[in-house]
Amino acid sequence: MYRKEYLLPRSVIWLWLFFWVIESCSSPKWEQEVDWREYLGGPDRNHYSALAQIHAGNVEDLQIAWVYHTGDSGHMQTNPIIVDRVLYGMTAGLRPFALDAASGKEIWKHEAGVKDAFSVSRGVVYWEKGNDKRILYSQSEWLYAVDARTGGSIDTFGDKGRVSLKTGLGPTAADKMVLSNTPGTVVGDLIIMPLRVAEDHRAALGHIQAFDIRTGELAWVFHTIPHPGEYGNDTWPADAYKNNGIGGANNWAGMAVDRKRGIVYVPTGSAAPDFYGGDRIGANLFANTLLALDGATGKRIWHYQLVHHDILDMDLPAPPNLIQVTHEGRLIDAVAQVTKHGYVFLFDRETGVPLFPVEEVSVPPSTIPGEQAWPTQPIPTKPPPFARQVISDSMISTLAGNRAELQEILRESGYQGSFTPLNEKGMLVFPGLSGGAIWGGAAADPDGILYVNSNEMARYMGIGPSASQEQLQAMGLGMRVYTLNCAPCHGKNRAGHPASGYPSLERLLDRKTKEEVLGIVSGGKGMMPAFPGISLSEKEALLAYLSESDALSEAGDEPGIVSAKDSISVPAFVVNRYMKFLDDQGYPAIQPPWGTLNAIDLNTGEFRWTIPFGAYPELAAKGIPPTGTESFGGPLVTGSGLLFIAATQDGKFRAYDKQNGQLLWETVLPAASFATPSTYSIHGRQYVVLACGGGRFNTPKGDMYVAFALP
Repeated sequence: MYRKEYLLPRSVIWLWLFFWVIESCSSPKWEQEVDWREYLGGPDRNHYSALAQIHAGNVEDLQIAWVYHTGDSGHMQTNPIIVDRVLYGMTAGLRPFALDAASGKEIWKHEAGVKDAFSVSRGVVYWEKGNDKRILYSQSEWLYAVDARTGGSIDTFGDKGRVSLKTGLGPTAADKMVLSNTPGTVVGDLIIMPLRVAEDHRAALGHIQAFDIRTGELAWVFHTIPHPGEYGNDTWPADAYKNNGIGGANNWAGMAVDRKRGIVYVPTGSAAPDFYGGDRIGANLFANTLLALDGATGKRIWHYQLVHHDILDMDLPAPPNLIQVTHEGRLIDAVAQVTKHGYVFLFDRETGVPLFPVEEVSVPPSTIPGEQAWPTQPIPTKPPPFARQVISDSMISTLAGNRAELQEILRESGYQGSFTPLNEKGMLVFPGLSGGAIWGGAAADPDGILYVNSNEMARYMGIGPSASQEQLQAMGLGMRVYTLNCAPCHGKNRAGHPASGYPSLERLLDRKTKEEVLGIVSGGKGMMPAFPGISLSEKEALLAYLSESDALSEAGDEPGIVSAKDSISVPAFVVNRYMKFLDDQGYPAIQPPWGTLNAIDLNTGEFRWTIPFGAYPELAAKGIPPTGTESFGGPLVTGSGLLFIAATQDGKFRAYDKQNGQLLWETVLPAASFATPSTYSIHGRQYVVLACGGGRFNTPKGDMYVAFALP
């Protein structure tokens, strides 16, 4: 038995325990575990984490903590989520999987679903209610639900675990391409789904749809091409809602949600056809619009159209950021939307009123018969654009060996600035179709600073009359299928534009089997869309046309040709030139920087800093200062003041000081990452993880998820 004099007073023991708990909880060793539970970090889509174990003083010590090989090699855009020590991601082959987030050890991989599903995935959705824990993901036209613990299908969801993303689009969607690249947004027990559709006259309608997560039942639909009697219907031709050669106005980039207010913020894309609007005269609400919808009902609360009657494919490319800013002395809940033009539009989150004035600026008219370009476009007065807006003679690259030729193209095009419509001679589109901002979007910190990577790649494009009914009727079936579906990207002569990412199709069947080509046409590959509306006989005829040995490929009496009484539905004008504006060495034809990383203070509407982002090693070896490059994937910002980003074709992963843009650390990845990183903490150890699939810009392919941490 202890003697009393050896016992500490009870008050001293309690005091000691109090200070021990305080010290333990404040130590990184006992730091509370922090998840990355949703796409881009949370419902605000701010790519932000308060984690601060990795900071400017130790970031150089980062090392690879684990590597997971998915088994599917190829381009990945997934931003993985981490919930309760489990990482959920997608393979290049669109297979969801779960890992132990501390070790990278596989827990499950779901192998069911569509074989050889087309396109890419930016991630999955986690939902739980009590013991019901689900992962929702998409393949092809299907939205699937699986058990988050086992990866097993949840057969009570829809039809044996899946529902069609065409459910609320009407009967015309049946034979059209519909899929989703981006995770849905959860509001209560509903998931609101982004959609990708075709971009020509065969596009499906792009309505916004909400599904019940428990049952898969369709809960509500918002018509982005309004029906008669609905707001905005008068901004379209009377029968546009019937989908007769007009579609799109879809949200493909994802959404943000203010769960406290129950408002979902939905940025939409352009109407289809993308580059010819003669059949859809009008402003075209709700295409190119930031929509604020009631998440429970789909009812419109407010909207703001950022491009009127888009004919340059300037769809809104990324989810908006829900932030707080100090504006005119008041703290305001705001929503910021980045654009392909390189603008940031900033609105009051509840009312949709712009916080900085937006001016309607006159833009050039179209020279294409039947087209009526909208006479003005909205331009925010602040912040300044984060991409250059005009190409001039002096902006043609001094690195180009054919600079005079490029300057002549510019002068002859009739170019008059960023909203100049396409013409038949060929027109420069700048900022181009790949940004300014693109799907990687922007990060934002609690101080109201936005961080966004920007592309500065011009396009050289043209539009001309489509083949007449008589010409189409006279073509062989294979040539007609090629003309309507393939020629805009691969050229009339099948030579393609390899430097712009559109390969030659000459002697294609010497390089690929018939089955491989049929599979690509049916299911797509990379960023090439699928063509589900092409019949088997049309595919066979296309193969014959692509085979140089087939003498019947251009004949007018080829078996299967339509009769003279049949009508082939095509718009009056179609794209006939579609390429990047490059110099004779394959580099962008304008002066660097060709890519930038920017910090924008949305409290003041002023830049904090801007730097070139990305490099061409061969140019750096010649002593040329950093040029920047195109980048695909977004940044991650942390509470310690670090800005992590991969995204460039040089295959590097970098960390910057968010205060000044100073490069603090970089490493070469095992395969280039064109995806946004995630960060999380387990047992007090902070990890940064990203998908490394390569494949873009002809970079070597990979199948890895790579996690970094301090030793």
